[in-house]
Amino acid sequence: MRMSTKSRRVAQWVVYQVSVKGQVEGPNAVCDQEEWDAMEKERPGANRLIRSGITSEGEAERLARGKSGDPVPRGHRAIQGESPIVAPNESID
Repeated sequence: MRMSTKSRRVAQWVVYQVSVKGQVEGPNAVCDQEEWDAMEKERPGANRLIRSGITSEGEAERLARGKSGDPVPRGHRAIQGESPIVAPNESID
């Protein structure tokens, strides 16, 4: 049985920055290349492309997230005036 062209096509992912109230300053987002092409056709230049041609959705998600969601390094101490970040079952010295 022969696979269709669409089944064999490798998905390409795009990371872009969303515009908010006409200003490109919103959060990063991920979509597939076809969705990006459709958005650009409807509203050219409305969102800022960060990177295209990403072959892994997970990689695209990590790029979009940046450092947000990264684990806090052990031994991290709060800056004066900040509340310390304490992991469960851990105490502050």
